[in-house]
Amino acid sequence: MAEEKQLTLPVLGMTCANCVAAVERNSKKVEGVTNATVNFANEKVTFHYDPSVVKGQDVTTAVIERVKRAGYEIPTAELELPLLGMTCANCAANIERALNKVDGVLSASVNYANEKAAVSYAPGAVSLAELVAAVRRAGYDVVESASEDDLEDAEAAAREAEIQHQKTRLLVGVLFSLPLFLFSMSRDFGLVGHWAHATWVNWLFLVLATPVQFYVGWDYYVGAYKSLRNGSANMDVLVAMGSSVAYFYSVAILLAQTFWNSNALGDHVYFETSAVIITLIVLGKLLEARAKGRTSEAIKQLMGLQAKTARVVRNGQELDIPIAEVVKGDVVIVRPGEKIPVDGMVVDGRSAVDESMLTGESLPVSKKAGDELIGATLNKQGLLKFEATKVGKETALAQIIKLVEQAQGSKAPIQRVVDQVAAYFVPFVIGVAALTFVIWLFSDAGFVPALIRLTAVLVIACPCAMGLATPTSIMVGMGQGAEKGILFKSSTALEQVQKLNAIVLDKTGTITRGEPTVTDVVISNQLSVIGERATANGIPMTDDRLPNTDYWLQLAASAERGSEHPLGEAIVRAAREKGLVLDEPTNFSGIAGHGVAAEVNGRSVLLGNLRLMERESVHLNGLKAKAQALQDEAKTAMWLAVDGQASAVIGVADTIKDGSKTAVADMKARGLTVVMMTGDNQATANAIAAEVGIDRVFAEVLPGDKASYVKQLQEEGYSVGMVGDGINDAPALAQADVGLAIGTGTDVAMETADVTLMRGDLRSVPQAIHLSQATMRNIRENLVWAFGYNTVLIPVAAGILAPFVWAPDFLKQLHPILAAGAMAFSSISVVTNALRLRRLNV
Repeated sequence: MAEEKQLTLPVLGMTCANCVAAVERNSKKVEGVTNATVNFANEKVTFHYDPSVVKGQDVTTAVIERVKRAGYEIPTAELELPLLGMTCANCAANIERALNKVDGVLSASVNYANEKAAVSYAPGAVSLAELVAAVRRAGYDVVESASEDDLEDAEAAAREAEIQHQKTRLLVGVLFSLPLFLFSMSRDFGLVGHWAHATWVNWLFLVLATPVQFYVGWDYYVGAYKSLRNGSANMDVLVAMGSSVAYFYSVAILLAQTFWNSNALGDHVYFETSAVIITLIVLGKLLEARAKGRTSEAIKQLMGLQAKTARVVRNGQELDIPIAEVVKGDVVIVRPGEKIPVDGMVVDGRSAVDESMLTGESLPVSKKAGDELIGATLNKQGLLKFEATKVGKETALAQIIKLVEQAQGSKAPIQRVVDQVAAYFVPFVIGVAALTFVIWLFSDAGFVPALIRLTAVLVIACPCAMGLATPTSIMVGMGQGAEKGILFKSSTALEQVQKLNAIVLDKTGTITRGEPTVTDVVISNQLSVIGERATANGIPMTDDRLPNTDYWLQLAASAERGSEHPLGEAIVRAAREKGLVLDEPTNFSGIAGHGVAAEVNGRSVLLGNLRLMERESVHLNGLKAKAQALQDEAKTAMWLAVDGQASAVIGVADTIKDGSKTAVADMKARGLTVVMMTGDNQATANAIAAEVGIDRVFAEVLPGDKASYVKQLQEEGYSVGMVGDGINDAPALAQADVGLAIGTGTDVAMETADVTLMRGDLRSVPQAIHLSQATMRNIRENLVWAFGYNTVLIPVAAGILAPFVWAPDFLKQLHPILAAGAMAFSSISVVTNALRLRRLNV
């Protein structure tokens, strides 16, 4: 089987969890589709398919047809691409074939005469860059006129059209329902004369109610029909049944009064009930749609970080083009104050770049030729020329957006319970409504009270709230995480993080910076020969006529100029940061496992470990105790010998990251067991652990054994989160209950990690835990509300409080209008509660 592919398509018209199940079920019936998941909150279906079984174009078309037949809408759009380079009809056929192979393209037709390609596509499933790239791979070109917005706006336009449709329905509903309701209530309370009870008034009510029933409420009839046709029942069924009972019963009364002069069915019509029910539910759906739109604010903000245009050099000319038209290999120019449009590598210029939007690092990062640039970061100072290496959906920001969207669309394990309940919910409600009608009908309450209670039960039940309870919270919670540089790979990961009670921290690159730094330069006070060469370099003497630390650091760094060892690079870097002028070493030689030897400015220099000093029979000049003291502090002691004498010991250490100590304290305060795991020796590991406040240490651990130590903790009963760099810690990340990869934001596709912490800051770990806990708490609140609402109010609507004297009259027989209002409020309350997560301070 070929590697599976996936596509995400927008779906319009879903109203409850039953709709979600229907879309998933129908999508899975398409040949080649291996799985399909629907996110009710952002109204999208993501399906996986086997490309060895079915082509992407065929499976997309089939899914769209299936979903549409099930009663829902997947918007499609058209785009015209002006083409260059065609010489015959065969060229047109070649381009058609190339475009039709792009996932998300439904059809492509090329007109050789006017040199244009008409492309039908699914919004959100394909980008302009992919279409242009397909044409160019076929050997042709595209006139630079279309923009990415042409594709992105199609889905937005479809959703906006849906909202406008709801607004129109609501306006019509209010225009007819409001006077109907006011007039009816005035008549019921005796606020108008006896004439209001005439039969012609009921005909007026019919005239006012009918447009609401069959225009405003038509979508519910269509939705109910399609749902029942597919063997399921959704919210549309309940609304259509509830409103129809009130409407058609009133029609029957009116006909009996008019043509048979009979009140056998009753003398009170309920046209205002059916009209107001539909109008209130439409109002609720409109408010719900608006609120749901706010759940994806984080994605919109991430997309807003992208530059809109890029300045490229082509054929010796500078051109401003849409970002979608930048291709790999383009030379891009970025001036000070401009956003870097795509990922690339600097070929000319020096500058400082603000990468805080990805890495969280507040200080600008210096960039020069050969350095990598991340798209959407900000060039602060100089002019940069760089070669585009990643464009379109390959850029770091695009990968982050894709990761967040996929995670938001995944289903948390807790959602499975909701899906199981939702599958039986509507049939159960219909059964309860029928039973309610029968019980009250045969309890001498009368036909009308029984009918009113049946209608109230149908209308008050709210499967929408159950369907929205989990995905809305997950969308907002993951969006909050993305804004803080915390990327959850799936909603399962989001749910699992809050269950952790032990955190294992890799040392290098996680607790520490992962970059050696010179911390000490200790000079021997037993040097017998100094020589006049020290002062000749302009390095001042100490008070006891010894050269100061800068002199020895300069000699060591000069000797290391020919080395690529990380410790040597740290010494060279420290010298340059001090502004020291380095000499060119001669007779340089690297001594494996020991150090280096060289001549610097006429002096013989050795730099390395103690074994090098012993091998060369160097007098240690009383430095051994000082070297041991440095090692006791978890520092590496680099011995410097000049002209046969041990002159200084340079301490090099991997320094603690800012925030590591605070993060460990925060995790311990949350009751977590914090463990450090490292390949360093026990003494070094203990020193680092003590500095950051960690009590339990696994030291001298080989990379291949890290997973077994994680398993050991799991066998002790811990739910373990492993925090590492996502590369050499891959087995341990995979073994852990949750793998958290410390990254820099440039490589977000860490397959073994469940959570990526882009900012490389250990404080992101307790933030992720806090966010997970808050999100799951929010989900539980939503589920308690959604299930509690239905558990309490369905029996109330059925009349369970009728026998109790203490119960208010309006609860003894709940009016269907109140039921409709409560139903609309239920969905809105769930979405509003989820939006509270946006104010969460993590």
